[in-house]
Amino acid sequence: MTIKAIIFDVDGTIADTEDAHRQSFNKAFAENKLDWNWDVALYDKLLKVTGGKERIKYFVSDFLKSYNKPDNFEEFVKHLHAVKTKHYTAMMQAGGVPLRPGIKQLFNDARRAGITLAIATTTSPENVGALLEVGLGKDWGSYFASVGCGDIVPKKKPAPDIYNWVLNELKIPPGDCIAIEDTNNGLRSSLGAGIKTFITTNAYTHNQDFTGAAAVFEDLSDLPKFYRTAGLPLQ
Repeated sequence: MTIKAIIFDVDGTIADTEDAHRQSFNKAFAENKLDWNWDVALYDKLLKVTGGKERIKYFVSDFLKSYNKPDNFEEFVKHLHAVKTKHYTAMMQAGGVPLRPGIKQLFNDARRAGITLAIATTTSPENVGALLEVGLGKDWGSYFASVGCGDIVPKKKPAPDIYNWVLNELKIPPGDCIAIEDTNNGLRSSLGAGIKTFITTNAYTHNQDFTGAAAVFEDLSDLPKFYRTAGLPLQ
């Protein structure tokens, strides 16, 4: 197998962003005078659902059963998410979350070898841009042949839709790609699109079921080992 493309998830994979998301949600709740607070244990449960707006809805439906939804609930959720995004992007722009070990080197090694890079994530375009501009510079978009994010597709991970969308953009068969993910939802999404997938775990996901993954790593600090395992002709 000659690998022509590597498709990356973002949150938890390119950077350990999940706790920054959690803190940003809490800031949005406080700003909107809600007495909601997502601690680490609760957020771990909420991460079962992908997508920020979807996560708020899941919290309300499954954890706040006595909550009376406002008539304009959809708009209320969109507003909360927009405020959360404002806080999150400010945190990213302040350099609050660095890229995970090995990630930038992997990007550069792959580019030199002519391997196409792409992104498949459920997070918003604003969040992706804020993180990668700090990590890679203002021309971060030049690293990637396709950036699939946010609400581009109606069904988020674990559905394979975002990966299928990226594959269609790349015009590269799934068998010529690998994906790097950090969650069970992400793994199911990429495998559903027929892509061989490698996992890098983090504090929120290390106990999840990664059956079907080609290999599981704590991170990519040992890139030569990852390259050997993935069959990447890089050094």
